[in-house]
Amino acid sequence: MFKLPHFDKLSVTTLNLLIKNRVNDMAQIKKASAGKLGDQVRSDCFIEIELKQSGGLNIDLKSKVEVMFGDQIRSLIEKMCTFFEIDNAVISITDYGALEYVIMARFELAVKKLFPDCEKEFLPEFSAKNKYKTVKERLRRSRLYLPGNEPKFYPNAGLHKPDAVILDLEDSVSHTEKDAAQLIVRNALRVVDFYGSERMVRINQLPLGLDDLKYIVPNNVHIILIPKVETAEQIIEIHDEVNRLKKVYKVNNEIYFMPIIESALGIINSYQIAKASDKNCALAIGLEDYTADIGVQRTNEGKESIFARSILINSAKAAGIQAIDTVFSDVADMEGLRESVIEAKSLGFEGKGCIHPRQVPIVNAAFAPTEKEIERAKKIVMSFEEAEKKGIGVVSLGSKMIDAPVVKRALHTIDVALLNGILDKDWRREL
Repeated sequence: MFKLPHFDKLSVTTLNLLIKNRVNDMAQIKKASAGKLGDQVRSDCFIEIELKQSGGLNIDLKSKVEVMFGDQIRSLIEKMCTFFEIDNAVISITDYGALEYVIMARFELAVKKLFPDCEKEFLPEFSAKNKYKTVKERLRRSRLYLPGNEPKFYPNAGLHKPDAVILDLEDSVSHTEKDAAQLIVRNALRVVDFYGSERMVRINQLPLGLDDLKYIVPNNVHIILIPKVETAEQIIEIHDEVNRLKKVYKVNNEIYFMPIIESALGIINSYQIAKASDKNCALAIGLEDYTADIGVQRTNEGKESIFARSILINSAKAAGIQAIDTVFSDVADMEGLRESVIEAKSLGFEGKGCIHPRQVPIVNAAFAPTEKEIERAKKIVMSFEEAEKKGIGVVSLGSKMIDAPVVKRALHTIDVALLNGILDKDWRREL
């Protein structure tokens, strides 16, 4: 009887496994690509890597900045090939003015398509400008959303002076670009100067969002936005995974959470969600999904969501954190946006999402205190400070008593006025 050499003592299962592995080796992917092509693409690139048996590296670069940066791009590709141990390959690059960190992300993704088990990361150097921290009580009037796979929006985002930028891995990113967005956002957190804006990332809906965390936790993310939260257990799951990753990567800076409530169930459970972690800094509401969930059309007037918004505000305040309003979707209606912010402020919201840079100054200004509010706040603070100097325990302003919460609210009003540039930092001298 004919016997296969060396296999006669192996089990059928083991033999099948060896054959399967051999077939897989023979069918190994030899070509992979990442990035974007097209006349409308800018600040991005397309990279294709085709592995060869021999011949060394052949880099075919087409770039509109070839004259100025061609040699620099080729040098970067060679370094990455050395890092990922690619010795023989044809590498084609179509560059539309991509910055280094974008080229690095796109190349790394192509490599990991070729070698799915590769866990190495080619990280850009962490800019000293990006190592600043945040605090739980920071003002969050405006938060500017930036699609995670669209680096063209990143360099100037901070110049519009939003209180925060949100690098989005969720709804604004197509399913086919999710893995690319993870790498681009990771690199952007290390490299891009957001000019002091709070650094937020919206992860994907759980459980997919858990995989996003390893790309952002080690890179000084300030706030993690958690979408479509419906139970406290989801926050606890994020809390535990973030703590685990902080230990793995030896991260010491504080990372806070902002759950986004987007369903009827989430609204009902909003207080439990708000209290689920001491790292929660705010609750946000997402009305596009909420109104769809309850089966109504969203309107600018917002009557259909007044219950949900009121519940969320009370849940946030009861938990001692901020309440953040939804986005205003009509980027051309500045007056409608202003009215929406004024209404949100009157209900108790402290901030609003922005989907276009032109919305930021409107939101910041509309959340600013009025002249009447500022004058009253100044009188309260001065009266309280004068009473403290005299050792007086009870303070009054006119016929009303001033207690600690009133003073705290007045100080907050003054802080917002200072931030908006409508109150001089030496305002006490003017009284």
